[in-house]
Amino acid sequence: MDTTQLALLALLAGVVIGSSISAVIVASLRARDRARADTSLHVPAGVREVLHGMDDAAVVVDASFTVLAASAAATPFDLVEGSTLPTEDLRIVARRVRTAEAATTETMRLRRGAPPAEPRLVVVRATRISSRLTLLVLRDITERERVEEMRRDFVANTSHELKTPVGAVSLLAEAIESAADDPPQVRIFAARLSAEASRLALLTSRIMNLSRLQASDELTEQDVSIDEVVASALDAHAIQADSAGVEVVRGGARGLYVRGDAQVLSEAVGNLIANAIAYSPQGSSVGVGIKAAEGIVEIAVTDRGIGIAEGEQDRVFERFYRADPARARRTGGSGLGLSIVKHAVQRHGGEVRLWSRPGRGSTFTIRLPQIEAPAADPTPKRGRKKKRATATPARPATTPVGTNGDPA
Repeated sequence: MDTTQLALLALLAGVVIGSSISAVIVASLRARDRARADTSLHVPAGVREVLHGMDDAAVVVDASFTVLAASAAATPFDLVEGSTLPTEDLRIVARRVRTAEAATTETMRLRRGAPPAEPRLVVVRATRISSRLTLLVLRDITERERVEEMRRDFVANTSHELKTPVGAVSLLAEAIESAADDPPQVRIFAARLSAEASRLALLTSRIMNLSRLQASDELTEQDVSIDEVVASALDAHAIQADSAGVEVVRGGARGLYVRGDAQVLSEAVGNLIANAIAYSPQGSSVGVGIKAAEGIVEIAVTDRGIGIAEGEQDRVFERFYRADPARARRTGGSGLGLSIVKHAVQRHGGEVRLWSRPGRGSTFTIRLPQIEAPAADPTPKRGRKKKRATATPARPATTPVGTNGDPA
């Protein structure tokens, strides 16, 4: 082997040895960096920026469960930089992901805000960043679960409510057939059959109306006279009031206007009047007061009925909810009237307020944005004169109230 070949062989050996040494050095440096990263409490670059841009609550915690970085949405859950995880459930999730070295997800209830704030249902996903750092992302699913529960309840309640009149109609039809030779009995069964059919038609109509109000379809908007709305609602329930021995008194301001659908608003006010009549004792009165203040029109319906317990007042606007189911059955209530009122008013940019005390009665107040009265449209003069009064209802229209249950 000549000198040139020896030189080339030596050069090749040097390159191989040098490359091997370089690879070992690079691997050692990388191992050192990984070891430092695993044992470091420094939050990796860019993580804080990502957290600050998140809508969900998210935090990075170390092995001692101290929060090193947090998103803005984490603050209501008492997760701020420098603090420790506030609950044992969160610590368990963080400890588990470090042990398993794989992402884990848990559902739990955490309090958002100081007491008496109610616990929220959240999904917590924990991901291991390093041996000492863990990322926790909290997603609040309380509203989603509430909507899903309402959907399930709506389907179940609708099926139940429809089953009752449908079953009654079927049984009464069989009874009529069996009593074909007894005309008086046929007339009795036919009257009951007609009542059940009317109940079924009313329930179906209310379900359709509620679905329409909850849909995204636009309502017919025009200048609506509150006098016309209230007069129409009073006329529609005059027979009910006379049969129950309840006087309906209309008082307050006149000539007020809002923007919206007159038929929908009239039905909403009518539902409140029907409820007030149904839950008022015979010989008492129901007040319908109207006033305007600071650009808001208020329509208050007040009764002297049995009232609603404070713990049930937040639920009276739920579909099919009845504070007094037995009484609602006797009055023929569908449990949808107040829900229709709520959605009808919300679709008009307003709200419904409630005030009630057991044994003292209740008041609903519908609040709608006021508009200027049309110049060419005189104040309507419709209404039942014998029901009108110069005095406002016993309670001021600004005091929001509600009736017990929902017969409407």
